[in-house]
Amino acid sequence: MKKRLVVYAILMLGTNTALAQSNVTIYGIADAAIVGESGGTNSMTKVTSGAASASRIGFRGTEDLGDGMQAFFTLESGAKIDTGELDATNTIFNRQAFVGLKTNAGSLALGRQYTPYHLALVQAIDPFGTGYAGTSKNLLPDNGTNVRVSNSVTYSSPKLSGVNVDLFYSAGEQSVLSAGRQFGGGINYTQGPLALRLIYNSKNTDVVATGVNHNLGRNYLFGGNYNFKVVQVYAGFEVDKGFNSAPLWNTNNPYGGVKPTASTDGRDYILGFKAPIGAGSLMFSVQHKDDRTSFNQDASEIGIGYLYNLSKRSGLYVAYGHIWNHNGAGYTVGNNTESGTGSTAYNLGLRHTF
Repeated sequence: MKKRLVVYAILMLGTNTALAQSNVTIYGIADAAIVGESGGTNSMTKVTSGAASASRIGFRGTEDLGDGMQAFFTLESGAKIDTGELDATNTIFNRQAFVGLKTNAGSLALGRQYTPYHLALVQAIDPFGTGYAGTSKNLLPDNGTNVRVSNSVTYSSPKLSGVNVDLFYSAGEQSVLSAGRQFGGGINYTQGPLALRLIYNSKNTDVVATGVNHNLGRNYLFGGNYNFKVVQVYAGFEVDKGFNSAPLWNTNNPYGGVKPTASTDGRDYILGFKAPIGAGSLMFSVQHKDDRTSFNQDASEIGIGYLYNLSKRSGLYVAYGHIWNHNGAGYTVGNNTESGTGSTAYNLGLRHTF
């Protein structure tokens, strides 16, 4: 009997060891471009990193824990291809750094992570994937903590009939619980050629030490795309309400004169398409910012670009963007990693993924 128990224990140990298989992957993007910017007070031509997709190197891994459970992690660092520097001073894994568990009930992760708001733009609403001179970042507030947040907890549910839910909460870690915190979520539908996203994002920018209190900044975003095979059509609508709900990407005074004011009550529209042409893809979008504050600082944007695939991992791209500002608005044409300095910009670059 004892011999049988020993044999059984050895077999179980071997089984558990086999289940606990780990897998670690090194991945990244190397992207550099010639960028020209004009229409502001500082027109320039330069070599920049990450115009289409931010350059990075990352490590992701999983471990099968058995019974449908899996541990996972991601550590991702941004790099500047043009200079070789980190793209965030004194921070190694500035882009993503999280660890989590995945079960049949969904995935839970803790660390520095993307928000559902940003992921919706990248995955479903912006034909440029928030990159190139045509990026939705030019007019929509896809910057700062709207992109990724530290000290966050996220949950992603399993997909059921094409529907899943994403939730996130970021702690402000101050003496007042609500100060500095951010939270939100999204309902995602993906089935066949159709993808839809409904997103809510709320952030409190109070700092207890200053004693200054502001109302919440909130973003309500709805949009998606439909793939007709010959062309993929994208559309999105957003409502921005409250303090810091739509911060200016370029916080300087790019056009001189009176410094522009960030909208605290606005409506954002984006419409575009992506079409396979030759060995690559043609991308196009139009955007409009409807500022409903007393400043009435509206803006409109047009973007067009083409990515030519040299292989599955390498591609050449060209892109152009132009903004029309009204009533002293200060929106600029940027790209994936830079806010831009003027009303017009072009990109000519090379991107390689690994």
